[in-house]
Formats: sequence, structure tokens, C-alpha cells
Amino acid sequence: MGIHRIEDSTKKSGFRLLGDVKFDEVAPKCAFISPVPGGVGPMTIASLLKNTLLAVQLKN
Repeated sequence: MGIHRIEDSTKKSGFRLLGDVKFDEVAPKCAFISPVPGGVGPMTIASLLKNTLLAVQLKN
């Protein structure tokens, strides 16, 4: 998994982010593809927070 930053003069920042998957090639073979940017990051953060809170509850 990964993202790549490429130059894009049409963007305010001067670059855009791309994923490391060739969507057209893998789309017929998989059920889901996470977007870049956005992807699974928010779910990862939510899971880490949930696990941290659970660990605190179990410790007390």
C-alpha cells in the first residue's frame, strides 16, 4: 500500500496524490479499492482509538 506525489500544475499545491493500484486492471478482480487520498486512514484511527479505550477499561 502506498501513495505517490506527482507534479500537477493544475492543482493549487502544485502536486496531486496517486495510489499504487492500476484501477482499471484490478477492478474486475476485487470487491473494494480504497481511494487515495482518504482510503482506510480514518478507519485505522478509529480502530486504534477503540482499542486504546478498551485497553484502559480492561486495565482498570
